[in-house]
Amino acid sequence: MTYVIPAPMLAKSVPSVPDPAKTPGGLSFEPKWDGFRALVSWDGENVEIGSRGAKPLTRYFPELVEAFARLLPEPCLIDGEIVVPQQSGGRQRLDWDSLTQRIHPAASRVTMLSEKTPAMFIGFDLLARGDRDLQAEPFSVRRAELVDLLGGVSHPVHVTRTTDDATLAERWLSEFEGAGLDGVVAKPLAQPYAPNKRTMFKIKHARTADVVAWAYRLHKSGQGLGSLLVGLYGEDGTLLPVGAVSAFSNARRLELIDEFEPLIERDDAGEALTGAGEKSRFTGAEKDMSFVRLRPERVLEVRYDQLEGWRFRHTVQFERWRPDRDPRSCTYDQLETVADYDVRDVLD
Repeated sequence: MTYVIPAPMLAKSVPSVPDPAKTPGGLSFEPKWDGFRALVSWDGENVEIGSRGAKPLTRYFPELVEAFARLLPEPCLIDGEIVVPQQSGGRQRLDWDSLTQRIHPAASRVTMLSEKTPAMFIGFDLLARGDRDLQAEPFSVRRAELVDLLGGVSHPVHVTRTTDDATLAERWLSEFEGAGLDGVVAKPLAQPYAPNKRTMFKIKHARTADVVAWAYRLHKSGQGLGSLLVGLYGEDGTLLPVGAVSAFSNARRLELIDEFEPLIERDDAGEALTGAGEKSRFTGAEKDMSFVRLRPERVLEVRYDQLEGWRFRHTVQFERWRPDRDPRSCTYDQLETVADYDVRDVLD
């Protein structure tokens, strides 16, 4: 039995938890796990882990490959999420940094991290079971098959919890963020699996913060500003980099280069001061991560969803300029504090 791993079904963002009565057949709500999307194929002999992108994940999670081969009761194709939980203050929460460290070219390091920070898999859809292709079945059937298949399977393989109660989903949206999750997903119960189509709904936290522009990167075309690097002041008065803003039109990119010209920090010879950021594990060494330093004088308001440590978890979105704000007033104090929650309670 050999399975062809399809592109995963996707979700479109909506501002709030949708009303199930407005979707034919109703909705199923589940926590939105913040990890690597993974489609797991087990044919009875071999395990393959496909990702949302083109990069297979099999070699990066040897502990999960072993667990799937040992625990899965029959050949199957499962859609889910790989996450890494870490202990924090007596509770477990998802750790994005530990997860991303697993994407490493050295097999020895991958092996070491698989023992030091083992991952777990959260299943939320079943695409095939034995010789039956379930993709044409409605989600209500696929979910029931998933629970039946994995009901007796132990850690590190889990089935995500679900509810058809929109009020409970609202509570999950608030509570589960404290465990490192980043929202709620709503799935139409009557719809088949739709590879690469946005037929689900995702509800994520949307917040704003005033941040300071401290550097920029050139656009990959070489023309205009590509991304604006932003920061917040810590308790000791140090400006800490917290993320980047990049969604500007081509015309606006050219305008911003001119606008920031007077704020470029320069050396004694008048040359612009530059730096080089960390290379992404996902983009590789070919991406130019260098930046041009700016005097921290301009403030902008951005939209963000959550923090991961002291940085914004995802790329933030430009909202507006804030000429009325003193850059030194842009501190972490303005950010919403999220109550801790335990990953194990999300799983239960």
